Amino acid sequence: MSLDLFAVDGPQLKAVLIATGFAGTAAAMLVGTGEFLLHYDARNRYADGPQYMSSISRTRANAGHFISTLSVPLYVAGILHLFLMTMGAGLVGSVLLAAILIYSFIVAAIWMGSRATLHAIVSGHRADDKATLALYEMRYETLINFVRIGVLLASVIFVWQICHPATPYPLWMMAANPALLILASFALWKLVPSIGKYLMPIALNVSFFILYGLSTLVVLFTPADTLARLLLRSAS
Repeated sequence: MSLDLFAVDGPQLKAVLIATGFAGTAAAMLVGTGEFLLHYDARNRYADGPQYMSSISRTRANAGHFISTLSVPLYVAGILHLFLMTMGAGLVGSVLLAAILIYSFIVAAIWMGSRATLHAIVSGHRADDKATLALYEMRYETLINFVRIGVLLASVIFVWQICHPATPYPLWMMAANPALLILASFALWKLVPSIGKYLMPIALNVSFFILYGLSTLVVLFTPADTLARLLLRSAS
């Protein structure tokens, strides 16, 4: 099936790719900023449970909550960017990639919206209420595991699509898949905690910031007619 029905030319396609790439990069930066405000602990106590959040002020937690949750929808533009950039390798893979990421970020938004409430629990009079904390973990920490699975599946599909010659991506972009970048953030946290403590609490957003940033650079340095030839006419 040809995608010429989109009736856009090379310059128009490139403009859309640049706009959606920048929007995705902005989403990762803004959500990451909000999550950093919610989660960063200067004492690097992330492995000790959520009690470290009690050291975060209510003002900082509220700011992080609203910045992160109101910015998550911008990720939709970034997902559109990845869909368009990989559709030359086949619509089935691109649709699966987009669908998995949309599902994952909807679930992630629900989880993100709960973090300020967790802060209130560990900072308030219910800080020692293990039953409440256990209920929170059962309801919300379970969700983040589905997000992790979704990001892993999307990363596999992303790499698979790049293996096809009909995308603008050079093969080295396979290393920019989110799953690998998240693992790199966690490895840095373990090996160089003085640096890794800044990345670990926002590892997912860091990974997508790098992915969208590099992808947008690929678009900027690829001629418009090449983008149109690869993406509009090669998709099937």
